[in-house]
Amino acid sequence: MHVDLSQPIETGMQTYPDDPAVTVRRHATHEDHGVRVDALGCGSHTGTHVDAPAHVDPDGKTLEAYPLERFVFDAVRIDCRDLGDREPIPAARVPDADADLAAFWTGWDTHWGTDRYLEHPYLSPAAAETCVERGFDVAVDALNPDPTPTESAGEDEPEGFQAHHALLGNDLLILENLTSLEAVGERFELRAYPIALSSDGAPVRAVGVESTAE
Repeated sequence: MHVDLSQPIETGMQTYPDDPAVTVRRHATHEDHGVRVDALGCGSHTGTHVDAPAHVDPDGKTLEAYPLERFVFDAVRIDCRDLGDREPIPAARVPDADADLAAFWTGWDTHWGTDRYLEHPYLSPAAAETCVERGFDVAVDALNPDPTPTESAGEDEPEGFQAHHALLGNDLLILENLTSLEAVGERFELRAYPIALSSDGAPVRAVGVESTAE
């Protein structure tokens, strides 16, 4: 079974604060040109996307440095739906599993397109370091594995992009804005090929394939 785990790209869709706005507009029509062509304007971190190390490191790798097979993951889903607004995911949630990627299932995709989507749970620095120790790439069904700055931010929250630096600084990839993780099992294959863009990140079509492993 294949499950689409991607947010659709459309005009006005939610982005990280101050990222480029997304527009999809009709450039050519069947009536006037004999063909339909849509013009797309967006940032490299639009919708469901993958972060490369160059996102936070001036000397980091960009996406074209990775072979295609790097974007196919043996994923373990971690249920974090009990966590509330701006609550850190503790290191104890990170499993000691034989997997490539830890997919943190917060259920926050249900808030997509609302202000509350920015108030998501986030990886504690200790959880991020545990992912590094266990060699996990990370996926989240939220805007960010770090806390997103808003007026609701607490003084005790990690500053900056600590999870990004920990993971990307150790050549581990980050996938953001997944959706529908409830439709896959605790173990699944995640296929998330980025568009062929030599950049610090790119939109992906994230697809979950149910594992047949016992």
